[in-house]
Amino acid sequence: MNLQKIRNKINSQIGKDVNIVFNGSRNKKEYYEGKIVETYNYIFIVKLNNLEKKSFSYSDVLTSTIRLRFDK
Repeated sequence: MNLQKIRNKINSQIGKDVNIVFNGSRNKKEYYEGKIVETYNYIFIVKLNNLEKKSFSYSDVLTSTIRLRFDK
């Protein structure tokens, strides 16, 4: 998968629920739930269930730093 396909996939999921697993340093994982609210050229914004906003880059998805799971 390349960056353009990742951008298109995430762009098509705006407003939908997403679960995110972030693989941090020292094998530390963080879990987030929210909705994709905005997309830009290099990043996308997720509004978490606690109303906080987080930004992630498409390259994080490409390098498997984060994993996305979309609810259907």
